[in-house]
This record gives sequence, C-alpha cells and structure tokens, in this order.
Amino acid sequence: MTTADVPAPRPRLLTGDRPTAPLHIGHYAGSLRTRVALQREYETFVLIADVQALTDHFEQPKKVRDNVLEVMLDYLAVGLDPAHVSFVLQSQVPELAELTVYFLNLVTVSHLRQNPTVKTEIAQKGYGEAVPAGFFVYPVSQAADITAFGATLVPVGDDQLPMIEQTREIVRRFGHLYAPVLAEPQALVGRVPRLPGLDGRAKMSKSLGNAIFLSDSADEVRRKVTGIYTDPLHVRAADPGTVKGNPVFAYLDAFDPDVAGVQAMKDHYTRGGLGDMTVKRHLVDVLEAVLAPIRERRADFAADPDGVRAVLRAGTQRGQAVATQTLHAVRKAMSLTTL
Repeated sequence: MTTADVPAPRPRLLTGDRPTAPLHIGHYAGSLRTRVALQREYETFVLIADVQALTDHFEQPKKVRDNVLEVMLDYLAVGLDPAHVSFVLQSQVPELAELTVYFLNLVTVSHLRQNPTVKTEIAQKGYGEAVPAGFFVYPVSQAADITAFGATLVPVGDDQLPMIEQTREIVRRFGHLYAPVLAEPQALVGRVPRLPGLDGRAKMSKSLGNAIFLSDSADEVRRKVTGIYTDPLHVRAADPGTVKGNPVFAYLDAFDPDVAGVQAMKDHYTRGGLGDMTVKRHLVDVLEAVLAPIRERRADFAADPDGVRAVLRAGTQRGQAVATQTLHAVRKAMSLTTL
C-alpha cells in the first residue's frame, strides 16, 4: 500500500452531557440528532461528564453514578453506534484534571465571572456569593475536555457558545505562551438551538423539572403534553392565539416533518378556531413517532447492562489513549519534563 492509498484521518468531534438525569427531547433536538448524523464523518468522542456533574451535585454522588448508565442507554437508543463513537467516562481519564490545572493559569477570575452561561446558571441555582469553586471554573474544565481529544468540532446548544469561545481563547493563549499544540475548536449549533420548557421557560432543563425525557412512557408523554403552558389568553378555541413563545408550536417545529402542515396549523391558531387540546393531541402523535422506536431500542439495551458498561469501558480506554498523547505534548510545550 502506498502513502496515497492510506485514508486521511477523520477530523475529531467531541460532545457530551452531565449524568444528573436521563436525557430529554431538548438534548435530542439540540445535539443528539446532529451527533448521529456526523458519527461516520468524524472520529467521535462523547463524554459523560460525571466530574463536572459533581460541581453542583457533590452531595449526591450516587445520583450521578446511577445516571451514567441512564445516559448511556439514551445514547445507544438514539442511534449512536459504538463502531463509530467512543463513549468516555470523564472521571476515569485523570489526564483531564491535570490539563484543567494548567489551563486555570490562563484564565482570570474576572473573565470567568463574566461568562454569560455561568452567570445565568449561578442565578438559577441561587448560589449568590456561595458558588462552589468547582462550579465557577467548569468552563475551564470543559476546555480541557475539548482540547484533550483534539476536537475541531463541538455540537452544542446556543447557550453553550460562550464555553466554546472560552476554549478558543485558552487554545490561542497557550499557543502564544508555549507552542501551538492544541486544536482550536468550532461550535456547531443545530437546527433547533434550544427547546423551551413545558412551563414556558426559555429552556427545557432537567433541573427545572420541565422536560419530556427520551425514556418517558407513552402515557407520561401524553400527560406532560396535556399540561404544557400555551397562551393564557387563548381561553376558547374561537379566540385568536399566539404562536410565538408557545412551547407546543416550538416542539412541532422541531419534530413534525410536515412543515407545511405545521404552518397551516399556526395560521389557524392565530386567527382563531383551533383549540389547544387539538394541537396538543397532534403533538402527542408527532412525539410518539419519534420516541416510540427510541423507547423500544432503549429497553433492548437496558436488558444487558453489563454489555452497555463494556461499551463504556472500551470507549474510555480509547479516549484516555488520545488524552495521554495530548497531555504529553502539553507537558513538553510547558517544559514539564520527567526526572
């Protein structure tokens, strides 16, 4: 085989989730679908960020541990294929922690304090001045995760864009001070950057309790959809309704393949004559078309938890090998030689 016959290495992609609960349809619309679509085009690493989960769940380590398997089941159920994806458990790759320590010297407290995502999450959690230091600096930990695997593409929701920019700044500063050994990543925001919560809040969130989970039963999906916040002024079907800010229509935009049909429904709702329950019943059908096959595959994988854990162990080993190579290059650039 000649050099010309050797295929070029695939570019690397990294993404991941915190195992604080099973994943929901916001994750699916915002990132999971993109990961599935790109997994053959990119060398894909998916990180289960259990260390990061402990930054605000340090008093609930068992919850974090138990949800590692739940998140793995969701990954496999949506179609992420172990033949193309390395699933990596963050706590089992100590190289990430060491890299985080080096990066902390490249970021100021003032800059971290101004990170809009961190500011929003601190406010939501009501930390005030009592924010845990680990939580405060987790954007630096994310930068270590991304660069350790040499990722050039990171699929994210739009709320995570400040994290990617923080990573890019760290990479540039490291290259200026030491050597350009780290890849500078690009963010990829999906067609649906974020989904609103069932309660009408701007974002669907596990912690806010306003989510439809990929693992929810058909009855649970129906119950949650029935209770969705819509338009408080749309009291009767005959009343004109508001589409903007209405979660039901946001979910239809995200999941209903009949774009023209959704637009016709929006027009009808806006001029009046279309009841909320009619729209919600349609949404239940649309979501079930998406979730039923995911639910079925998830049950199949759940029947073999040891097999799922084996997939995670194998992916973690592959991920650690890559992170070790990156850390070696970082130490060399920083003149941190072995004795």
